[in-house]
Amino acid sequence: MNLSLFTNKKNCIFKIISVLLTITICACTFSLDVHADTPNYEEAAAERKSLPIQSNSTPNWPEGPEVSAESAIVMEVNTGTILYAKNIHEELYPASTTKIMTCLLAAENSALSDMVTFSHDAVFSVPHDGSSIGMDVGESITLEQALYGIMVGSANEVANAVAEHVSGSIDAFIRLMNDKAKSLGCTNTHFANTNGLQEDNHYTSVYDLALISSEFFSNELLCNVANTPRYHFEPTATQPDEFYLNNKHKLITGEIKYDGIVGGKTGYTDLARETLVTCAERDGMKLVCVVFMEESPTQFTDTVTLFDYAFNNFHLVNVADNESRYMPNDSLFFESENDVFGKSGNILSLDATSSIILPKTSSINDTSYEVSYDLTAQEKETYPTALAKISYTYNKVPIGYAMLCYSLSKAPSDATLGGKHTIYIDVRILLIIAVALVILLTIFGSVGSRAFHHRTFSSKSDKIRYRRRKREFKRGRFKNRFK
Repeated sequence: MNLSLFTNKKNCIFKIISVLLTITICACTFSLDVHADTPNYEEAAAERKSLPIQSNSTPNWPEGPEVSAESAIVMEVNTGTILYAKNIHEELYPASTTKIMTCLLAAENSALSDMVTFSHDAVFSVPHDGSSIGMDVGESITLEQALYGIMVGSANEVANAVAEHVSGSIDAFIRLMNDKAKSLGCTNTHFANTNGLQEDNHYTSVYDLALISSEFFSNELLCNVANTPRYHFEPTATQPDEFYLNNKHKLITGEIKYDGIVGGKTGYTDLARETLVTCAERDGMKLVCVVFMEESPTQFTDTVTLFDYAFNNFHLVNVADNESRYMPNDSLFFESENDVFGKSGNILSLDATSSIILPKTSSINDTSYEVSYDLTAQEKETYPTALAKISYTYNKVPIGYAMLCYSLSKAPSDATLGGKHTIYIDVRILLIIAVALVILLTIFGSVGSRAFHHRTFSSKSDKIRYRRRKREFKRGRFKNRFK
């Protein structure tokens, strides 16, 4: 009996030990699996830092810094010049930087005083634990408040409500987003929502987002909204709560100080990692910097590094003030000689605001240029007197353009653009002179006729002689008639 009890206890202990070993092995295996599935973000950032920088391959182009972003770009807003390029066309997840497009379309298609009402879909189609400002179904705020809610508070439900307000539905607004992207020249972009929440079919590139952001930061109102560190919501009849929104963009809040900040937007999802758009302006250059797939806080420090690189190595050059290669001896269209009235001057000239971006070590004489007479509808609207566009490149890199415009008082015809020795005649002046001559001749004829018919005589003998000659003249006429 005792032996049996001992045997049972031994078996029980063995079973316990077996269970404990099994649990330990399973735990270790699970731990290894979890560790294997968890990315090493620091290691990934180090690998990204060593990726090639495409802009460094341009001869005589200032060498750009290494950053840990998967892709990065610095673009000058007014000229479209790309100063720094690293994988700029790679399709990646933008996260909440998507909201730049949402606010751009809202500002273009609605008034600031419009009331934006929150539907059930707008509020409950986004995760409850996502970025939000706590709007409830049926509440409403002005569009202006909504813009601050999106750009400062990154509110997902506000982006949806704005979409419904602008287009009637979220789906219709998403179509508008994609149409707008195409019209701006985006080729690696597809939006699937209004706020940047993670979806496989929601992507863009830093180049495309820089194009969108350039349009955004060309709007003064949107610049003010996007450069707000803190916004105060006050209670109203349609929104009862009072609260503050704090921006998470450290260059906007001043946590990282940088002169010339115009605005920006943060973004994050687990797959997108940190994304950031920032605009800064100095010395006439307005730059947009976009970085994708970073680890906090390097999205901010890398942005500062890229801005420093751009502002320290490039400058804005006014074309009209510096271009002399084809003025006046080497041009088919910049020359004009004396016109028929002795006036002279250039009929055509470069637009005074046209500028290009160059490395500080180079001059405009180091550039190449091409002249095109095929202007887009937008270019014709922006420059009503433009006849041609002169596009500049620096070692095959586009760096901006200048518009060739004519004087409104001396507009040449297309036929005059081909000759070097052309006399330009102002037709209006000729017409004025012709009319004046006709008027003068009419006046002189009228005065002469009146003088003849109402002639006065200085003496009686003159009157007698005049009547006698008149009678003789009449007799002579009758005689000739009956011969």
